[in-house]
Amino acid sequence: MNTIRSFLAAALLALPAAGALADPVTYSIDGAHTKVWWEVRHFGTSTQRGRFDEMEGQIMIDREAHRGQVSISIATGSVSSGVPALDKVLRGSGFLSSDAYPTAYFVAEGARFDGERLAALRGEFTLRGVSRPLELASTRFACRRDEMLQREVCGGDFVAEFKRSDFGSTFGLPFVGDNVRLVIGIEGIRQ
Repeated sequence: MNTIRSFLAAALLALPAAGALADPVTYSIDGAHTKVWWEVRHFGTSTQRGRFDEMEGQIMIDREAHRGQVSISIATGSVSSGVPALDKVLRGSGFLSSDAYPTAYFVAEGARFDGERLAALRGEFTLRGVSRPLELASTRFACRRDEMLQREVCGGDFVAEFKRSDFGSTFGLPFVGDNVRLVIGIEGIRQ
């Protein structure tokens, strides 16, 4: 989750300064509009997909200085593949080890820009108690004024890949793929 927060913070910093702010601005992750999906090859044929349903975090952005921090936490026990029996296996020691490590984190402070466009967020992803560098590539990012909330909402889509074996999850290799692709749709509400 810290990775997603870092990512969102960097993403917000990358926005053109339409009404640039002199002070840092904090955004809270909107759990209803933020999802982390995962994809893994299954026996070399199809792709198994699922999501995590519970996460929280905050983003701090200083648009003028092009700096920010993202901190996101994901409840590993909230994994959902659509198949309850598979979800139980995924929560087990061979994959997420949710009892021992109930939370995964993404924390980021590094951002890469292509001109004024946020291209990526670089940070650290912690899963199963193991931390590794991770870069989230931005496919889109924008902000808008939400009239119902009477606040600014920013969000976007990001993708990343990592090897689950780097985090100690080797069950089923090579039949269940080692490469995990994350697709993250995130929204934050200005506080």
